[in-house]
Amino acid sequence: MNLDALKNQPRLLIEAYLQPIQGSRFQATGFPDLGAAEFDGPDGRRMLLVESAQSIANRLEEVCWDKVANDWVMPLRGLPCVKVLDKNGQPLTNSVLEAHRLNSPYILESKDRTVFDILKAELADMEQGMVNIRRLAEVVARLDINALLHGLFLAKKELAGGRLRLPRALSGFVEAEDIQVAQSGGVKNDSVNPSGDTGKGFGNVPFARTEYTAPRITAFFNLDLAQLRGFGLADSLTDLLIALALFKIRRFLRDGLRLRTACDLQPHEVRATRPDGWSLPELADLEDLLPGLIRAATSHFAGVTTVRYPG
Repeated sequence: MNLDALKNQPRLLIEAYLQPIQGSRFQATGFPDLGAAEFDGPDGRRMLLVESAQSIANRLEEVCWDKVANDWVMPLRGLPCVKVLDKNGQPLTNSVLEAHRLNSPYILESKDRTVFDILKAELADMEQGMVNIRRLAEVVARLDINALLHGLFLAKKELAGGRLRLPRALSGFVEAEDIQVAQSGGVKNDSVNPSGDTGKGFGNVPFARTEYTAPRITAFFNLDLAQLRGFGLADSLTDLLIALALFKIRRFLRDGLRLRTACDLQPHEVRATRPDGWSLPELADLEDLLPGLIRAATSHFAGVTTVRYPG
C-alpha cells in the first residue's frame, strides 16, 4: 500500500459505481415524515439519497465484527474495544456496534465505572480551558481506535463539561442520479376473514410500493487524512487507521451492499478520485497487511476492556 502518496494530501476520496444485483429496481432508505429523500441536483437532474452518512457509518462497523465469535473479524483481531457483559456474564453489546460508541449508556451509565473512571482520570486536566484533541485521541485510541474513524461525542458533563468531541474522519453516502419512480403494490391477503378488522391485523390490506431505477448509483467515501495527522499519533497508529478505513470500505463493498430486502447492490467499478492516480488496494492485500500493522501498534492499546451492565 503506497502511503507515501497520501502524506501531504488533505483527503482521500473514493467512488464506487453500483448496480442492482438482479433486475433494475432498488428500494431507497426512508425517513420519518419524509419517505424517500428525492432532491434536485445542481444541474437539474432528479437525485435520490439511497443511503445516508449515518447509515453508512454503522454499516462500515458491522462488516468488521464477527457476531458469532463476539470479536473483530479475523484480520482485525488484536484491535482494542470495550465489551459489555450482562448480569450473567454473557455478551450484551460493545463499543464497535453501539450507536454512540464509547459514549454508550451501557458503558458510561453502568454501575461498573471502569471506562468512565479511565476517561475521568486521563482527561481530568481538560475540565477547564481548551480541549486537547491530541490527548483525547490518544486515550480513545487506547480503548477503541475505531472510534477515531467513526467519530465520538462524550456528552457527559462530568467529562470536561461535555465538550469532548472527535469529528467523523471516515464518512460515506450513496446517491442515485436521473432517477425514475417504479410504482407497484400488493395486497396482504386474509383467506379466513377478508373483511376483518384491519386495525387488529385481520382482513385484506392493499398497499403501495415505491421503488426506483437509475442509470447511475454511486457510493462516495471521504477519509479526512488531515484530521488523522492532526491527532499527532505515532506513525504506526496513523498507518493503521488509514489501512483500517480502506479495509472497512472494501469489506462493505464486498459483503455489506444488501441495504434492504429490495436493495441488493454490487460494485462494477471502484476508484480513488483524489489524489489523482492513487491505486486503491484490494481487500486481500489489506487483509494480509493489517495483522502486522496491528502488532506494530499493540503497545498503544489497552486490549479488550470489559464492563458489566447488570440491567
